Amino acid sequence: MKQKKILIADDNENIREALTYLLEDEGYKLVLAKDGADTLKKVKEFRPDILFLDIMMPEMNGYEICQIIKQDEELKATYVIMLTAKGQVAEQERGKEVGADEYIVKPFSPMEILNKIKNILDT
Repeated sequence: MKQKKILIADDNENIREALTYLLEDEGYKLVLAKDGADTLKKVKEFRPDILFLDIMMPEMNGYEICQIIKQDEELKATYVIMLTAKGQVAEQERGKEVGADEYIVKPFSPMEILNKIKNILDT
């Protein structure tokens, strides 16, 4: 069975480390990005099954990245989960407008993340 790939895009090192620790134990192949330009580059190269995407990042925000991915024929199947501290209804609606598949507000529950991944990937 092919190893499932997850890209974690967040400028906060603690979030990247926490998710890495959580997901490596589950056997997922991970790639990390810490800014918008790096995220787009890695989405194109790595072709993740799931992208955890922060909104507030340097160079390009998560809304812009999501919109680019969802408008690209080769990338639009990428499952995008906004993972952000921006929890207002208007911000969540904006996430959906640009094509986000899910929206999780920080702080998040590790079990919520694992359950979400398993439901998406049906593993």
